Amino acid sequence: MRTVRIIGAGLAGSEAAWQCARRGVAVELCEMRPRRSTPAHQTSDFAELVCSNSLKSETENSAPWLLKQELNRAGSLLLRIARECAVPAGHALAVDRTVFSALVTRAIESEPLISIVRSEIVEINESDITIVATGPLTSERLCADIARLSGSDQLYFFDSISPIVEASTIDMSKVYLAARYDKGSADYINCPMSKDEYDRFYDALIAAQPVESREWEKLNYFEACLPIEEIARRGRDTLRFGPMKPVGLRNPRDGRVPYAVVQLRQENLRADSYNLVGFQNHLKFGEQARVLRLIPGLENATFVRYGQIHRNTYINAPRLLSETLQMKAHPNLLFAGQICGVEGYVESIATGLMAGIHAAALASSEQPLPPGRASALGSLAHYITHADPENFQPANITFDLLPPLENKVRDRQERHRRQCQLALQEFEHWWQSQQQRPAASYTEHSSQILRAGLTT
Repeated sequence: MRTVRIIGAGLAGSEAAWQCARRGVAVELCEMRPRRSTPAHQTSDFAELVCSNSLKSETENSAPWLLKQELNRAGSLLLRIARECAVPAGHALAVDRTVFSALVTRAIESEPLISIVRSEIVEINESDITIVATGPLTSERLCADIARLSGSDQLYFFDSISPIVEASTIDMSKVYLAARYDKGSADYINCPMSKDEYDRFYDALIAAQPVESREWEKLNYFEACLPIEEIARRGRDTLRFGPMKPVGLRNPRDGRVPYAVVQLRQENLRADSYNLVGFQNHLKFGEQARVLRLIPGLENATFVRYGQIHRNTYINAPRLLSETLQMKAHPNLLFAGQICGVEGYVESIATGLMAGIHAAALASSEQPLPPGRASALGSLAHYITHADPENFQPANITFDLLPPLENKVRDRQERHRRQCQLALQEFEHWWQSQQQRPAASYTEHSSQILRAGLTT
């Protein structure tokens, strides 16, 4: 049986390595940190979360819930660990990012079938079974080698990081706890704004100085992760219909719905810091301090981290990949995570899981089988490999990616419920076929390591 090389120990690479090891396949997991860091990472741990700490909605029959249901049933390591270090976040699954990455690192390092190589990889041998899971900050030299293999220029957009505020410096007399639409428990701190306060904040935001971009940078933002100043430039009320939407957040002090609201989400298990939901930006740090302190409750706030922008590299997957995430021109080479054209933590884990399963099949001289089209996993893989290559944009899991029902259902909730039901049936059919394959003989040792890692 051949060894699988995985480049990058982020969310996708860590999940892929675990899936290979569960199937008795040896893995060489290569991670350039700490020898070489990135502008966004702060540690050398695996699966470090550099943007939000949220793995999205847990609401039943939502698209993120569906994808997580499939990952649960497929034995995802990272999703299991996420639930072990969850922090209160209403109807969302959010984690203590430090504990999360530490537990992932411990589980991966404890698996004897996974060898860790702390070194930057700059060349890919297309004859070796390799998963490229280098994420949004793939090094320039490796990008050049990927361009050599793909025969095309690399595409990129700029992703964003939200600010984090120290909990003890929030003026709790001006804020209140609530979850939008009463979904889940009231775990979000809400900073309400009147019209005058919103107008003052908006004017300051529009006038704030951005970080100067280098000449070679083209600010091609991902539409679902726009900096707040970019949203604001689209119109005076766009923030009120976006990250500052007050709907469903009635203030218990006066019984009124505020003109606008800034939501803060718990960052860690200690609850000593909160991130500003949807407040990623490209402003100078001094400008951020001035503008963000105009938010009621944050007048004297201490910011643990300011918002940032970083490059997010991804390939033109519709031209380059098959539905098994293999390169069409080099079938031993697979891509997973954000570099293959998905957006979001859970989506990265999902592609890592699929790439790990497919690479293990290749290592066992088996033919990889993609998940069924109607499943969430299958729909995600189908989108990134069948989207319009001329206008390809990374995607989160949504119901738009799933095939429509044969019979129209007008009620949205019922339609989504049926789509989820069909998706899980399709997933189960594919998963059963995987269980019957020789490569699916999971190692009991891996299970013991996971059980021990989560109880210490």
